[in-house]
Amino acid sequence: MSESPEPVRVLIADDQELLRESFRVLVNAEPGLEVVGLAEDGDAAVRSALRERPDVVLMDVRMPGLDGIEATRLIRSHPDAEGVRVLVLTMFDMDSYVFAALRAGASGFLLKDVAPADLVRAIRTVAAGQGLLAPSVTARLIAEFCRQPQGVPAVSDSLAPLTGREREVLLLVTQGLSNTEIAAELHVSMATVKTYIGRLLDKLGARDRVQLVITGYEHGLVTPSVSRPKGR
Repeated sequence: MSESPEPVRVLIADDQELLRESFRVLVNAEPGLEVVGLAEDGDAAVRSALRERPDVVLMDVRMPGLDGIEATRLIRSHPDAEGVRVLVLTMFDMDSYVFAALRAGASGFLLKDVAPADLVRAIRTVAAGQGLLAPSVTARLIAEFCRQPQGVPAVSDSLAPLTGREREVLLLVTQGLSNTEIAAELHVSMATVKTYIGRLLDKLGARDRVQLVITGYEHGLVTPSVSRPKGR
């Protein structure tokens, strides 16, 4: 008889007690998920993350003292927190928060009005090592990176090691397609798509799928006219 897999361990950081408790009840009600700590601010979140080493931290942005962005940076850069992933949750749908969270090392970004089922799915996705962004956030990221005046060349030295097919996969990832959709688009198997994603992560030194998407934006692989983010 096979043993049950270890539950996904979750730390919840939010300065509002009502939200902390609501998220705690929601997460603990899901099979395979377990809340291992609650934190009322960024400092407590960092301490708890280093002590408990959860799989995923649900991190609020605006908290007293150390905010969620800096807390994310400290957690993701600490050698004792290797493997701890951060899913940022906020009531504020602002690009500055998105960019700062991703630069700090967050693996995902969602708004607090996300449906409970979508939040649970997001936790599982991030715990599995995949990046995640709300569809509305993805759409604005495309437009913002393409608007930046400094820009970058469409062809970059950092993309030089990629084969033609790997660039094609990166383009589809950047456009917001899932592995299933990429497999259908390229008429290949899911296993083949996963192999290509693994190669892209390795060659580009990317932490997760979110970083692949940002790399695609930064190197001019998409423009607002050709992007097709999910939910649009």
